[in-house]
Amino acid sequence: VVVNKNNQLLAEEELTEISDLRALAVEFLDNGGGEGEEACDYCQGPRDPKSSDNPDKAIISLKNDRETSYKVYIAVQNELVAAYNELRDREFTRLFPNEAMSFVEANKKYSDPRTSADEKERLRPKLTEIKLMYPQKLSEAEPSKTN
Repeated sequence: VVVNKNNQLLAEEELTEISDLRALAVEFLDNGGGEGEEACDYCQGPRDPKSSDNPDKAIISLKNDRETSYKVYIAVQNELVAAYNELRDREFTRLFPNEAMSFVEANKKYSDPRTSADEKERLRPKLTEIKLMYPQKLSEAEPSKTN
């Protein structure tokens, strides 16, 4: 993902709107194009061999220009994190339907200092399992200066 000095967004070298970025990131992360050891049995993507093999190997790289506006930079970051949370929410509610909450809600509860130690201990392995299924791998390159 590249954001140029004109605040234009390119995903996979295609001009993209910020409003489409989350869906593109979900599609990439959830592709499940790997076979054998690289297979993802919970991925629901199109299994495109030209896209990611599995979420553990899927890295989203973000590069912006030094002249990119901070507002656009943050909006792009938020959409990428939201893509991970969307997939984590899906798997959390699928694997732990009795929790009656999403991954984001469970993570917030876990991080809340008012939550009891017993409740945190109960939530920790569930949150860890989901984070291992969809590890957040965002790589950020140094901003470039275009002429």
